[in-house]
Amino acid sequence: MPDDFDLKRRVAREAATLLYFGAEKEYKQAKEKAAETFGVHFLPSNFEVALELDKVAEENEGARRKDRLIQMRMEALEVLRLLGGFCPVLIGSVWRGTIKQGSDIDIAVYNDDQEEITDVLKAGGVKVLRTAWTTVNKRGATSESFHIYAETASKHGLEIVVRSREEAGKKRKCETFGDELKGLTIKELEKILKNNPTQQFIPT
Repeated sequence: MPDDFDLKRRVAREAATLLYFGAEKEYKQAKEKAAETFGVHFLPSNFEVALELDKVAEENEGARRKDRLIQMRMEALEVLRLLGGFCPVLIGSVWRGTIKQGSDIDIAVYNDDQEEITDVLKAGGVKVLRTAWTTVNKRGATSESFHIYAETASKHGLEIVVRSREEAGKKRKCETFGDELKGLTIKELEKILKNNPTQQFIPT
């Protein structure tokens, strides 16, 4: 009989597999479905599932994954430079180094005129697909952000979240890994690409 620790890891692995192959889109639903599969009532943390998801992606994609990560980081750098006047930061799985098939390049910028960001992207040759406002309610506090969905020259998805200038520098907690959502600035990403282009940023 597997002990609770081993069982929890198996549930995390099953949840990660469901997420990787697209059977579930959200961590919560994936964890609940995995727990049901194993007939247990406890759930792994998002962090535990994320670590397993990284392993599943590595097992399924191998060396191609690292090549794609470098390419996506190089493309991200181009967009960061394009948006250099708006405090751009690379976030998400391309920052973390935990990409999987279908991952987007996620970038946060800070400006009070959302359309200006869209115009700069278009002028720079970025293919903008659509834009949308998103409202998030966390612990009773509601915040709005403007999202620009675009595509890079090599067809990678690009999602840019535009937040107000007053939010620049504000600390944010990552709901998946539980640490501070730091991301990479232009200079930091340039340094990574030069010294260790596939470096991962996962809390230990």
